[in-house]
Amino acid sequence: MLGKAKVAFTLHPYEYNPAGERVGLQAAEAMQADPQIVLKTLMAEVDGHPVCVVVPSDGEVSMKKLAAAFGGKSAQMMKPPDAERLTGYHVGGISPFGQKKRVPTVVESDALAHPLVYINGGQRGLLVRLAPADAVAVLGAVVASVMSEG
Repeated sequence: MLGKAKVAFTLHPYEYNPAGERVGLQAAEAMQADPQIVLKTLMAEVDGHPVCVVVPSDGEVSMKKLAAAFGGKSAQMMKPPDAERLTGYHVGGISPFGQKKRVPTVVESDALAHPLVYINGGQRGLLVRLAPADAVAVLGAVVASVMSEG
């Protein structure tokens, strides 16, 4: 998907730990990178419709802010089996790029403050490094503040 869009990116494999509790933070540690620039991809539902959420790996999503970003009333995290079926990726390797079914995506606005970020490349243990603005453009994503305060 990124190649077709002629977006500059680099691939960064890392040692994936299946026992790790927080995959995004584990990826940041493995890459020796600030968790603010290692973004995690989460699948959620807003008013029953699937959405993709890309936020820094050390952040938590505010369901209220997520619903508001898509003009909805309520949001909840998608169950892992549903996320895998919808995206075609395994949990821990879900990427916003190249999902089986394209869904509306939001990228945390704080991520755009960095020149380059890491986003999951579609398999466990593989990150893609690119400019966050390029990710937003390729995904047709909404940019909004969706993280919980604190």
